[in-house]
Amino acid sequence: MQKDMTAHRARKKWNHHHSQVDGVSKPAKVLAENLHLLPRCGSVLDLACGRGGNALYLAEKTRLSVDAWDISDVAVDRVKSEAKIRGLSINTQVRDVSLHPPKPNSFDVIVVTHFLDRALVPALADALCLGGLLLYQTFTQTAVSRGGPSNPNMRLSEGELLELFQHLRLRVYREEGTLGDVKQGWRNLAMLVAEKT
Repeated sequence: MQKDMTAHRARKKWNHHHSQVDGVSKPAKVLAENLHLLPRCGSVLDLACGRGGNALYLAEKTRLSVDAWDISDVAVDRVKSEAKIRGLSINTQVRDVSLHPPKPNSFDVIVVTHFLDRALVPALADALCLGGLLLYQTFTQTAVSRGGPSNPNMRLSEGELLELFQHLRLRVYREEGTLGDVKQGWRNLAMLVAEKT
């Protein structure tokens, strides 16, 4: 009952958020910079897809079967609408991934951006097929500018993304923190590409 109430509040919050913002989101840097690492065929899940920037990019740039899940029906409707306009095939689903994570061995690639549920980590690793890739990007507690969640629990501590997915083989990692000239570079975020072996 408590989980259902929490899910209801989350859906209401994100429906309000997505109804206030126009258009679709841009693909995440972790995806755009590492698209060449993805397999030529198979299935990909854009988990907590929001306004669908990653899913749309994947459907345009790859031959992968693309799924996009989000708790917000407003966001999912926007992804469906934009996919139809662009003539793209995306399997969309309104789904609370915290309550209903993907099934084991069900995707060749999983993309997660700007979403953090630490309890979901084992299920994400299990959901990858052998040789599958996880592409993850989200906010860090070490931030040099505003943006992202105000709740520090919804942000990664330094190096945490590496620890959370240490059982996967690391392929790409980036987290600049406050090193050097903070007016340059890629700040406030961590990214990881890891392989299930």
